[in-house]
Order: sequence, then structure tokens, then C-alpha cells
Amino acid sequence: MSFRTTTDVGYVEDVSPGSGALPPRARYASSDAASLSLNGSWRFRLSATADAEDDSFTEDGYDAGDWAEVTVPGHWVLQGDGAFGSPIYTNHLYPFPVDPPRVPTENPTGDHLRVFDLPSDWPGLSDGGAVLRFDGVESCARVWLNGTDIGEFKGSRVPHEFAVGHLLRPAGNVLAVRVHQWSAGSYLEDQDQWWLPGIFRDVTLLHRPAGSVLDFFVHASYDHVTGEGTLRVASDVDGRVRVPALDIDVETGCAVTVPVRPWTAETPALYDGELVTEGERVPLRIGFRTVELADGLIKVNGRPVLFKGVNRHEWHPRTGRALDLETMRADVLLMKRHNVNAVRTSHYPPHPAFLDLCDEYGLWVIDECDLETHGFVEQDWRDNPVDDDRWTPALLDRAARMVERDKNHPSVVIWSLGNEAGTGRGLTAMAEWIHGRDSSRLVHYEGDIDCRDTDVYSRMYAFHEEVERIGQGLDGGTHKRRRLPFILCEYAHAMGNGPGGLADYQRLFEAHDRLQGAFVWEWIDHGIEHSELGYAYGGDFGEELHDGNFVCDGLVFPDRTPSPGLVEFKKVIEPVSFDGADGSDSRMVRVTNKQDFADLSALAFTWAFQVDGETVATGELAVPALAAGESAEVKLPEAPTGAPASAETGWTVRAALAEDTAWAARGHVVAWGQLPVGSRTLPSLSATGAPVVEDGTVTLGPASFDARTGELRTIGSVPVTGLRLDVWRATTDNDDGAPWQSDVRHGVLWRRLGLHRMRHRLDAVEVDDGALTVRTRVAPAAWEVGLSTVYRWTSDGDRVQLTVSVTPEGDWTVPLPRLGIRFGLSEADRVSWFGGGPGEAYPDSRTASAVGRWHATVDGMQTPYVRPQENGARADVRWAELGGLRVEGAPEFWFSARRWTNEQLHAAEHLTDLVPGGTVWVNLDHGQQGIGSQSCGPGPLPQYFLNAAPTEFSFVFTATD
Repeated sequence: MSFRTTTDVGYVEDVSPGSGALPPRARYASSDAASLSLNGSWRFRLSATADAEDDSFTEDGYDAGDWAEVTVPGHWVLQGDGAFGSPIYTNHLYPFPVDPPRVPTENPTGDHLRVFDLPSDWPGLSDGGAVLRFDGVESCARVWLNGTDIGEFKGSRVPHEFAVGHLLRPAGNVLAVRVHQWSAGSYLEDQDQWWLPGIFRDVTLLHRPAGSVLDFFVHASYDHVTGEGTLRVASDVDGRVRVPALDIDVETGCAVTVPVRPWTAETPALYDGELVTEGERVPLRIGFRTVELADGLIKVNGRPVLFKGVNRHEWHPRTGRALDLETMRADVLLMKRHNVNAVRTSHYPPHPAFLDLCDEYGLWVIDECDLETHGFVEQDWRDNPVDDDRWTPALLDRAARMVERDKNHPSVVIWSLGNEAGTGRGLTAMAEWIHGRDSSRLVHYEGDIDCRDTDVYSRMYAFHEEVERIGQGLDGGTHKRRRLPFILCEYAHAMGNGPGGLADYQRLFEAHDRLQGAFVWEWIDHGIEHSELGYAYGGDFGEELHDGNFVCDGLVFPDRTPSPGLVEFKKVIEPVSFDGADGSDSRMVRVTNKQDFADLSALAFTWAFQVDGETVATGELAVPALAAGESAEVKLPEAPTGAPASAETGWTVRAALAEDTAWAARGHVVAWGQLPVGSRTLPSLSATGAPVVEDGTVTLGPASFDARTGELRTIGSVPVTGLRLDVWRATTDNDDGAPWQSDVRHGVLWRRLGLHRMRHRLDAVEVDDGALTVRTRVAPAAWEVGLSTVYRWTSDGDRVQLTVSVTPEGDWTVPLPRLGIRFGLSEADRVSWFGGGPGEAYPDSRTASAVGRWHATVDGMQTPYVRPQENGARADVRWAELGGLRVEGAPEFWFSARRWTNEQLHAAEHLTDLVPGGTVWVNLDHGQQGIGSQSCGPGPLPQYFLNAAPTEFSFVFTATD
């Protein structure tokens, strides 16, 4: 005999999208109808299984006085200091056995209870009805109001509404919601993010007066030939559409054509309007624009667009995916200020307010459905729900709830079926439904490799060489695919230090019309604020399955501080470029407007002239209001006179906002370029001082050395320790690559070869009339390869010069991580340098490094990647000063300084593992290996490899104290 004694929870494993919810409809932020937010503190009870408790808590009079409290919107695992369970992070593995649609018996279930009264000004209960709206619940919810079961639903990131007017009473309304962490819907929500159960978006009660607005569709197209827009608002309820600025007042369903300013991401012109029905007035924000596939390109308002985009998960380090409006606004403002023009809402529709902000400030949007079944790849996609007809209603429901909710946003130009869900009939059904419902936008899905159902050829992490072949039309594939535009929906994996290679990709995008841009993966590190670790990532909560810090792969850190990767991206995609003009006149600069629509009239241009990195003169630069895509040669003024003949000179040209905008203040720099004029004279000295040996010490000018080992002890009064060749760096996430990748992963090879444990053999210490020479061999244990290294010291009496000669020995089959010298200083804090700055740079991520005079502290030179790794190098350094020393390089060098060794940095798992010691360790590098984006993508291009080869470089040291 089989029997159950608890509440029926069969709906949890039902593949249907749910029951009881109203059909999806357009969302609007406000109207003149009454509404009541039910956000705030809710009573909460957590159970270990779906059926542990009955539904008596839904009834009047239930005593929940001993329940805990949680904040809604919120995730219960991020509240209660661990009392309500812990977050789980997996990239694609399901954290439960794969047996669709079954889920584990152990299924954390949160009962939520809210008792509320209607406001005193709420319309009478006989006046119309009411709708209860949930904007986001993970992953399955059942809802009761005043003891009546009104339905259950799945689809965590799409809205669900229920008719509840007949159940309301003036006071003492009992809203009960049972939320299950796992459900059949979880199989459709295997996105690369934390698994976080809860009611994480708004809960709202909406009054629905008689004759109120139901669904409506704003059709607002733009004819780029005539400059006219055509508006037609289709509405389920008859009414009128009014747009005062355009003198429009027409019935719903009627089309009207008038001259308008078009909406684009660069010029987001919105017209305020109103939809008026018998019972409600709904504000409209109307943007006129036309999206089409024409001439094999994505065109908006008749012009091709180039996406300079990011993938954006919703994230806050304390509240997870429960975001407030100001956090969303912060994202949009950061994007605009860093020249980002597009967002892919990976991998689900965002909070609806985010799209309002995209409309207002101007961002192209690929709106993506709440669908990913990536974990089925582990079984060759067997039983994948998207190819199982039983699941198709759930897929169509998710597509419809996205499209209907977001269809009136001009920023949304492409619908995406989802992400990494394999292929199948369900996806085809989704594409057919979307095409039929909204022919004014394109449909995207990266997994549709032959573009059978989609309008865009999309890929992830394609290498530069392949992208170039696609741009040239040499990629092959079906006839349909070869006629379609190409985007990289994910590229430049921004995990840790990186991504490298952005500029190389951008050159390809700008060279080939078919390549219509890309979206960096991703916007923000999903670190969870942690009292002991700083920010936690996968595995820090004891998960049995996890993917470590793969969840921290963003252009901004968890607190939304821009990373060096975002600064680099801003420079790479800047809307104006400055190049030296053809010919010998160094005062001519070619200015190019790289925007798709806007001219340069909104920008003001300035010049600055630098001598040895110091600005000696500035002024305004007259640049014509070039139309999008146009270039012009502009002449700079006469260079100021008086610079020493040996000085390095050059121009810096900047484009900044001429007036305040909605997203940045007047003077905000959107683009800059540097044009060299006079080149640098390399430092050198004449060896006039002879080394003196006395009492075990060699003295050479201002420097002293150990006579037996040749090791540097002091320069002037500054103690120096441990100066030696250094080839190791704390491997970056991109050095280490991803375990599933079949190509070469240099971080793994470096450790296998032992480059992190190099031995330094002393072969000879030679003192002659003009120099101290130390001969060594630097090599890893167990291998024959090595680096024959000679340190030659000379002095002119006041300064000391080190010339390092390196000769590889053996068969070096891998590039080096770095090549330079490292030494320790007992005291150092303030740092000044002439070279690249202000932030870090590496060979394939140095576009944003501007040559100048820079100042920082040792601590300020560190980049706080959530998982510590190589960071903080400054590029093209001519000289640096710290700790009482001045160092000049021949040639320019890479410079970094930190309060721990590279080995300690490599061993750290979190920033809190790094404990400052009593020594500041300085690296002066002749070379660095490129970064790439191999954490999920290509490694560095070959031109950024630091191959072992005979090398010589010099440094001149001067004591400044």
C-alpha cells in the first residue's frame, strides 16, 4: 500500500508552466489606478522538503508569531546569517540528479506570510477588480489569498498575475506564498549563476477599474527617408492615444504619421504620451525606430549598427538578484560612461525597470528568455526539455511572458530564445511564435548554428582568426547563414585580470561590415559579501558541486567599482578616434566619428602638449561636427618652445561632453588619443667608478654588494634585498584557462615545468676595473631547460647601472610568464612614475594606458581581483621612484610593487589571505606574457607571447634620499 499524509505537491514536478495566472500583457510602470506595494518584511518558515508542512498557514487566524522574518524582495539564503541555508554556485552542472522532471526529496521550501490592509483611499471593493502581480520568484510558487488557492507558477524571471478582486477585504488580508527551491522549472533555469530561492522581485496589488487597460502594443516605426514616424497603439480595450508634443490625439488602433526625432542608443529621443481608456490613464514613453534585416545587416533607421555590448546578469553582493532602482541606474550610468552601447540580458528578462532605464539613457537591448538547459550537455543532450513536446507549453509561456511584458520598449531590438539549451522542436516553436507576434524585431539564439529559426548568426568565444574569416564571408555553413549578419553574443571572458585581445577584436569588427559587434562576458563579478573572505565565490559555502570563482568574471567588481578591463573596453570602443595623419606634419591629426548615428556636435575637443610626461600647454581644438562615419584632418597649434633637446614630447587630444547630459556631466571624457613628437633619449652612464673590495663587500659608486655572492645590499642608504631574475607571475584566471579546453593552457604548463620554483645557481662573481659581473643559471628542478643570466653592474660614481643578459638553454616549448628582475625594499609607500597609467596594463590590454606622470601608493597600485592573481603592472615605464630609489629603464619596462611576493599572491584564494609583510617587492620587467581570455575563450594571440630568446635590458638606479 502507498499513501501520503501531507499536502499534495505534485505541481512541483509538473512540466506545465502552472495554473491560475492571467494571460501575459504589457507592463507599465504606473497609471492613475491605485496600487499597493507588498514589498517589505514577511513572516518566513523554512522546511527541508516540499511536503513537510500542510497548508494551514494560509488560513485566517494562523499564528505565525514564532516564525522568522525575511525581506521581500530577497533570497532567503542571503538572509538569516546562514540559518536559512546557503547559496550554491554551478556554471552548468545541475546541483541535483538529472531525472527530468523529478527533483530531490530534499527540496528547501519557504513559506512566506504577509497580512495587509487596503489603504483608506483604495476604491470600493465593488468598483472593478484587482490583480496580484509577482515579478520574480525562484523557482516555483503556490499562492493563497485569504485561504483561497489562486494558483501556482514556474518561470522565475518572468511576471505572473492573478485576479484577486473577489477575494479582497478592507483589512486583514492574508497573503501566503509557498516557494520551492527545486521544481521542474529548475531544469529550464540552468544559467551560469548562483542558485538563489525566494521572492526576489516586487509583489504588487493593482486595482483594475472597470474599463481599465489590459494589453496594448505600441507600434512606433521610423522612416529614415522621410524623417517621419508612424504611431499605432493596438489595445485590448478601446481608448485614445495622446502625444501632446506631436499633436497626436487618436483612437487606439489608428495609425498616424508625423515628423519625429528617431530613437537610437546614441540619441534616445522619447515622446511622453498617454493611453486613455474609460477606466485608466497609462503614461507612455514612445521611441520611434525601425529594426530590420536588410542587405545582410542589422539596420536601425536605415543604418547598420555596431554593438559594443556587455552581458548583464542581475547582481548585488548583499541582495543577490534582488535589485533596487538605484542599483539598476548605477549599472546603466556606468555603461554609458564607459561607451557601452548594448546589453544582452543574460540569461533572462531583467527587472522591468532596467528596460525603462535603457529606453531613457539609450542602450540597445537583446532581451533574452529565461531558458537554459546547459547541464544536459553532460549526457549528450538526452532528454533535453527543448526537444520534448511535453515541455513546449512551458517554453512558449516563458517566451510569451517576456515578449508581452517588454514589447513596448524601443531599446529592445532583438529577442533571444535563451542560452545554451541545445536544439529542438521547442525552440523552433518559440521562434515561430515570436516572429508571428512581433515582426518588428529580430530573433536570436546562439545554439541555432545553421540559423534555421533565427535572423542573426551568433557565436560565443570564436577566436580572432575565425571571426576574421566570417567577416570575409569564408566561414561556410548554410546559404541562409552566410547571408546573415554576425555577432559574438559572448566574447572576451572578463574573469580576473583581463580580458586581453579586445583591441584586436575591435579592429576586425570595424574592418568588416558583416561583423556587427559583440558582448563581453560579463558585466559584474557575482561575489557575495562575506565577513571573513571579503567576497565569497563557488565552494565557499561548502557546496558539494561548484565551479569556484568562475562566477566572478565581470568588468566591474562586486561593489561596482570598474575593473581595469572596463577601462580598457571603454578606450577600445570609444566613439571618436585620433590618429596621426598621413604625411610628415606631426601637427595633423585625423579625427574619425565612429558613431552609427550622432554627429560630433555634442562634444568639445581639447589638446595638451606634454614634455617628459608633464603638461606644459593646453587649448581648445576646432573639430567640425562630423557626421557618423566621417573623418577629417585637423591641425594642431604650433608646439610650445623651450623643451630640452633630449626631452620626450607629444600631444594628447581629448573629446569630452560639451554640456551636461542625463548620464554624465559636462567635461566627461569619452575619447582620447596620444601623438608622439620627440622621442626619448635612453638612459646610460659612462663607467668611471671602479669596484672596491673590502671586508667581504664590493662597493661600486653608491651601491654595495656581497663579495662572495655578488648580491646587491644597498644603493646609497637604501637597503635592497633579493635582487634576481624573475620569470614567475601569480597565474591569472586566463593563464590557467578552463579545464574543458583542449588547447594549450599556459598556466598549467608553467607549473608543470616548475617556473614557480626556479633555482638560481651562482657560477661566478667577477670584479674588474670597470664592473662587477655576476654569472648565474636560473632553471627549474627536474628539467634541462634554463636561462643563463649575467648581471653586469657599472657606475659613474653617483648612479649604478645594471645590465641583464639572458640566454635560453635547452628546448623552451612554452613562453615565459614574465622576464625581469625582482627585489625587496624595506620601506616604500608613495610611488611616482613616468610611463603608462594610471591603471594596470598588459601586452594585449594596454590601449587605455596613457603615457604621462603618475602618482600612487603601493597599496593603491594593487587591483583587488576577487581571486588574487597577477595584477598592477604599469606599462611603458621610463622611470619610477619609490622607497628612496629612482629607476630608469633602457628600454621602457613594466613596473609593479606589492607588499607580498608573487608566490604568496599565487597561493592566495581570497584577498583576505594576503597579509602585508615588512618588505615591498618590486618587479621591473623587460617583458610580460599577454593575458588573453582563455578562462572561457582564446588565449593571447601569438604576437603577445613572451617567447624565451636571447635578451638584454638595463636599469639605472639613483638614490633619491
